[in-house]
Amino acid sequence: MTTDLHGPLSAYAERLHAAIGDRHHVASPLGAWLLLALSAATTEAGPHTADADAASGPEAVAGSEAAARRDAAGEGLAAALGTDLASAAGVARVLLDAPHPLVASATALWLRAVRGVDESAGWRAALPATTEVGALPDQAGLDAWAREHTDGLIETFPLKVRPDVVFALASALATRISWAEPFDVTDARALGPGSAWAGDLRQALRSPSHGHRGAIVTTERAGDVIVHAARAQASEGAGLVVLSVAAAPDVPAGDVLAAAYRLSAGAADGAQPAGRRSLFDLPLGETPLWTLREERVRTHARDGREERHQAVLPCWSARSEHDLTAETLGFEAAAVTLARALGQPVQGFEAGQVAMARYGRYGFEAAAVTGMFGTVSLPPEGVARTAELRFGHPYAVVAVATDRRADGTTGPWHGVPVFSAWVSEPEEPSDAEG
Repeated sequence: MTTDLHGPLSAYAERLHAAIGDRHHVASPLGAWLLLALSAATTEAGPHTADADAASGPEAVAGSEAAARRDAAGEGLAAALGTDLASAAGVARVLLDAPHPLVASATALWLRAVRGVDESAGWRAALPATTEVGALPDQAGLDAWAREHTDGLIETFPLKVRPDVVFALASALATRISWAEPFDVTDARALGPGSAWAGDLRQALRSPSHGHRGAIVTTERAGDVIVHAARAQASEGAGLVVLSVAAAPDVPAGDVLAAAYRLSAGAADGAQPAGRRSLFDLPLGETPLWTLREERVRTHARDGREERHQAVLPCWSARSEHDLTAETLGFEAAAVTLARALGQPVQGFEAGQVAMARYGRYGFEAAAVTGMFGTVSLPPEGVARTAELRFGHPYAVVAVATDRRADGTTGPWHGVPVFSAWVSEPEEPSDAEG
């Protein structure tokens, strides 16, 4: 089954990266999008509200306000997802229930042991079969889940659990791949005379003579960009392509990221990108993005004009933490939607992501854990005293009958002491009682 996700995810990624800014970072828009989609999956499984809709007086006003809030949350969630809720939920189920061999994935919904969680509303069945559902772990448990499902690449959960957390929704994505053809190493000065990195680094990566792809492409958002694609060793017929895209230094980061997402649409198939420029249409010499030279070679090209692309890139790594509470990212709407499905009076939310990546000569690794909490208001702090009552010496026991009728009246046995005792010879519990 082909999932129609690229367009909605590209739009979501643009909003997410815009919220982060142009600092050095790594993120997983997919990890965040999947949490929204899991919330969408529970929309039709929420508690029945016909009684509230049929109420009158103040109850009708309250029910109407709650219904309006739910409707607004549904619209906001769909806007953030970039598609209708049913489609988003379907895509999430397909991805999570048929995981990619090179991309480990996991999701979980944890609930605090509180009264009122509606387990008959159907929300369990609405979630992907692989989504873990259980009691809310403590912080150590959440951190352990993050480590387990990212192969240790992420060591801590992005949020800190507190007593006011009612539920937690989480996703984890991780990959560790080796390039099908590793990079060569070259002098960092090959990054170009205009590169500040060339003076800070000793060595950089150079693409091998075969197995990698490169292109110069004209894009709508970023103008001419350079593109490099490295492919992972395939596993079970599935692979992973890592695309690098650079534009002129003055092009805003958001436009370059948008161009990269657009170009990634055909990367998995190895298709030539739309807007690809022939090297024979470009002038020879230096630009901030490439050096173009010409030499005489023997070639099998039909017209005798062969085009070759090499790429020089630095190694890089990043570890980032992101606050996902911006309205444009949809988590407030997701919290309202999920709270309705669980039948919980959630009054607040938190959302965050921890991500890491490392790009090197021999491979690429990346992981992200995304979390959302639904929270309630707790009573103000005070002082509590607890008395432990110890019956450690002889004491009295009285058994009193109750006799209360269905109509609220009491019968003749009500309040009558039936048995009494004085306990002065205690015994060990029997085997049946132990």
